[in-house]
Amino acid sequence: MGAAALGIAVPGVVTTLGGPAHAGASLEERKLPMRFSWVACPQHCRGWISAVGIVTADSPRDFDDFAHGRQLGGATIVLDSSGGSVNDSIALGRRWRDLGLLTTVGTSMQTHTAQGDRSSVLPEAYCESMCVFLLLSGKTRYVPEAAHVRVHQIWMGDRADDARAASYTAQDLMIVERDVGRLAKYTFDMGGTGDLLSLSLNVPPWEDLHELSREELQLTNIVTTDALAAVLPQTGSPVAPVAELKGKPVPDRFVGSAGETEANPQPQKTTKTAEAMAPSGAVAATVPAK
Repeated sequence: MGAAALGIAVPGVVTTLGGPAHAGASLEERKLPMRFSWVACPQHCRGWISAVGIVTADSPRDFDDFAHGRQLGGATIVLDSSGGSVNDSIALGRRWRDLGLLTTVGTSMQTHTAQGDRSSVLPEAYCESMCVFLLLSGKTRYVPEAAHVRVHQIWMGDRADDARAASYTAQDLMIVERDVGRLAKYTFDMGGTGDLLSLSLNVPPWEDLHELSREELQLTNIVTTDALAAVLPQTGSPVAPVAELKGKPVPDRFVGSAGETEANPQPQKTTKTAEAMAPSGAVAATVPAK
């Protein structure tokens, strides 16, 4: 979330929570920097954006590069991610809300058949740590039954491997609390509830991530619809993937640095990530926790 396992900033570190679509994105892919790709749907639907991997300091800019020249308003983002930088996830989530995007969890898949290319979304996928807050940014949000949505605390990335044995300064605590506040404001701005923060902040980095039940997905207001068609509608006729923009490029709505912006189909192998920001505003590399 920012500094803690959810993702918070600390001197010399960046707090976090912890690419193109492929069938069954591996655990390794979810641990790579987030990649964005457009999945064309030749028949019966508009298509969607696949977002796979961890959010880093480059992710907001990478998304802007991806969005440039495309009309993405109202499109759907399909997430498969282990989390990432808290502050950069907040910036990215606000960008998605500004575009009125819809969100869901899944693994995008494209297959070639005699009848032509087919695109689909497999429900067996993971949205962990800060990914859950990206999911919350969707104007409409759907989570399939087979998907895994998991939360935990934000923590300093360079100390998440052995959090209880590490040393912490008053500056570290200040940064963590500051980013928890940023995350709380973002959660409420996106329409989430305090229950999401409570469930997340109760899971320390030395424990397994907590997987939200169907009841908790409703309680936290992460899910706003039980209908897949609400985020991936079947139009019944071919639709152009994404039209080219005729006007000026998408403007950059992110603050200059992450420090100034508001952290495998194998359930037992969760990924915890965390990163923190240096006081100068420079962003350090994300350090994944195990």
